[in-house]
Amino acid sequence: MRQTRALPLFCGLWCAACAAFVLALMAGSASVSPENVWTALAGGDAGMHGDIVLNLRLPRALAAFGVGALLALAGALLQVLLRNPLAEPYLMGISGGAAVGALSMLLLGAAIWLVHTAAIVGAALAVLLVLTLARHDFAQGAGHDGSPRLLLTGVIVAAGCGAVVTLILAIAPDQKLRGMLFWLMGDFNGVDRWQLPLGGALVLLLLMLPEARALNAMARGPLAAQTLGVNVRTQRLRLYAVASLATAIAVTTAGAVGFIGLIVPHAMRLIIGNDQRGLLPVAAVAGGTMLLLADTLARTVVAPVQLPVGVVMAFVGVPSFLYLLLRRHERA
Repeated sequence: MRQTRALPLFCGLWCAACAAFVLALMAGSASVSPENVWTALAGGDAGMHGDIVLNLRLPRALAAFGVGALLALAGALLQVLLRNPLAEPYLMGISGGAAVGALSMLLLGAAIWLVHTAAIVGAALAVLLVLTLARHDFAQGAGHDGSPRLLLTGVIVAAGCGAVVTLILAIAPDQKLRGMLFWLMGDFNGVDRWQLPLGGALVLLLLMLPEARALNAMARGPLAAQTLGVNVRTQRLRLYAVASLATAIAVTTAGAVGFIGLIVPHAMRLIIGNDQRGLLPVAAVAGGTMLLLADTLARTVVAPVQLPVGVVMAFVGVPSFLYLLLRRHERA
């Protein structure tokens, strides 16, 4: 019965997303009226307010929505792969690898495009390392459930990357520490390339929706999945590859923004159930909306000073997750 809630919830979330976009374009150090927002979006002359909306706030809002959708999608896929509702994108070392690459370039004073490139390379190397260390678990068929070992491998790789990040912070000069810490906590300040996160979220979602029935079978375990005709080996690799790519794009765009990939799929699953046909699109829209609102709050709560969006998500995410745990316990 809960699956019938997916479509109304999806429509409601899109309405909430539209409202969040309008709020993000209006709010800030310089307030913009709804009339000027509409004029700017329609291509009219809104003066200085039009420049603020089109050149500063709109690209940032689109990037924030795309990153939130990517992280929520990655979290939902990893929770299926690992069959663990506590799985989240940063648990597999992808974020740590990207952080090592990005902070290394920041330490060397490299250009911003080199920082982004190094983050992508670092994330890719972390993915390859996990794949290499856990290759037997990916290669095994339905008779072997390698999710615990895969999870442990990801945690160890993440811990190793965390040690390297700590070393970089320890030797970094004081004038570079602030930028590094903001990157580690998640920050959309200066982000103007929204096409990659938003387009990536849409493409990866469309890529995984036809696999929703196979994902439902995978959530029941490898033996049940193979009984239902799913190629377990191929599906494991596909899930990990898509989740890794989504996380890498998100981290490269905005740094490490926590809690989205953990809380949003978990919350949506409690509302509409575990059918991936409804869960994946609902989680993507909910994740994008949640991060967009968090970024708007980060820009406005102590304006003109901007907070890292990861700090806002931590304040929102910790009590939200505790509430979800209590609610799940009461249902059980």
